[in-house]
Amino acid sequence: MSLVVLGLSHHTAPLPLLEAVSLDDAARADLAARIVGRENASEAIVVSTCNRTEIYAEAHTFHGAVADITDSLTEVCRVGRDDLREHLYVHYEDRAIAHAFTVACGLDSMAVGEAQILGQMRSALRAAQKAGHAGSSLNGLFQQALRVGKRAHTETGIDSVSVSLVEAGLTRAVAELGPLSGLRVLVVGAGGMSSLAAATVARSGCRELVIANRTQSKARRLAERTGGRARPLGELREALAEADVVISCTGSTGVVVDLALAGDAQVARGGRPQAYIDLALPHDVAPEVASLSSVSVAGLAVLGQDLSAGATTPQVQEVADLVIAEVAAYLTARAAETVAPTVAALRSRAAEVVALELGRLDQRLPGMDDLTRDEVRLAVHRIVEKLLHTPTVRMKERATRGHGDDYAQALRELFDLSPHETAAVSVPPPQTGGLP
Repeated sequence: MSLVVLGLSHHTAPLPLLEAVSLDDAARADLAARIVGRENASEAIVVSTCNRTEIYAEAHTFHGAVADITDSLTEVCRVGRDDLREHLYVHYEDRAIAHAFTVACGLDSMAVGEAQILGQMRSALRAAQKAGHAGSSLNGLFQQALRVGKRAHTETGIDSVSVSLVEAGLTRAVAELGPLSGLRVLVVGAGGMSSLAAATVARSGCRELVIANRTQSKARRLAERTGGRARPLGELREALAEADVVISCTGSTGVVVDLALAGDAQVARGGRPQAYIDLALPHDVAPEVASLSSVSVAGLAVLGQDLSAGATTPQVQEVADLVIAEVAAYLTARAAETVAPTVAALRSRAAEVVALELGRLDQRLPGMDDLTRDEVRLAVHRIVEKLLHTPTVRMKERATRGHGDDYAQALRELFDLSPHETAAVSVPPPQTGGLP
C-alpha cells in the first residue's frame, strides 16, 4: 500500500480549467466513491478549493491508482483526459506526505500562509470519514497535516507576513479609488471567503459595509459581526449602484454579476469608478464587465500574480523548515509502525516462554520462599529483555532505511512467529478523540 496525491492547482493549471474541476460537496463525495469503488485504491479524500482540486489516495498499485483517479476525475468533471494530462501533478509516498503538510501550512496557496486551507482540509477529512472513504492511512496523514498546519500558525511568524487574496484585491481597489475609509464596500455572499472579506474590510475601516446574500439570516449574522448592513440578494442591482468596491464569492455555479447588471449600476452611478474583486471559482463576475468604462475587475488569476511577486521571507522559510522536520518525523514513525506487529509478536512469544518456564520452576521447587522466587523471576525477565533489545532496535533502524520488512521476515522465521500471531497484534486500536 502506498500514498498517492494527484491534482491540479493554480501552479499548474489555467483558471478556466480550475473552474471546470472545482467540485461541490456532492461531486467530491461522488469522486471519492468512484475511486475506492475500483480495484486500485482503498481510501480516498478529495480537497477542492478555489485554488486546487486534489485527490489523496491509499493505493494498492501506483500506476493503476493514477489511472483510476484520472478516469474518475474526467467522469465527474466531464473534462477530457487530454485536457487534464498536461496540468496534473502526481506525488508519491514521502513527496506526497511533504505536499500534504506544505498545503496545510498554506505554503502552497495563492496567498502564502493563509489559514483557510486548514478548515477546508478538515472538512474534506470529516466528509471522507462520514462516507467511509478514509481509513487508518489517510486519517493519520490528515490528522498530522492539520497539527503541522496549526503549529505553523502558532509557533512561527507566518501570520505576520501572510497577505490574503482579499487584502491583495483591496490594495488594487485603493490604488484605483482612493482610501478605503471613504469607500462603500459591498460583499456578495456570506460563506467562508465572504466572511473573511467582510472581516478584513471591517478591520481596515470603510465608509459603509453591506452584506448581500440569498439567505437573509446568514447575511444578518455576518453584518452583525462586522458592523455592516444586510440586504437581500434580490436588491443586488441597487446595492451594486451604491457600492464603490464589490467583493463577490457566492459559490454559485453561474455568473452572479453579468454585463447588463454591472452596466445598469454604472448608469445609476453616473460613471463614477468602481472596482470588482472576484474571489469565486467558478467566477461570479462576467469577464465582460471589465470592458465597461471606469470599471476594473480583479479575479483569482490577477490576484494570484500579485501575491506571487513577493520574495520568500524568513517567516516563510521558518515554516518550510518546520515541514521538513515534521515529514522526517512522520516517515520515521510510520516506518516503525510497519515492524511494530513483529516486535509485539516477538515479545509476546518471549513472555509466553518465560511464564511457562517459571511455572515449571514453581512445580519443581514448591518450597521456594517468595523472596527467592521474585529474584528468579526478575533475573529471567532481565535476561529476556537484554536478548530482545538488540533485535528490536535493529529492526526499527532498518525500517527507517526501508529494509524493515526483510529484517522482520527473518525474525518471524527464526522465532517461528506465525502470520496469525503477527496479524493479531497489528489491528490498530479504535480511533478516539476528534479532529485537532
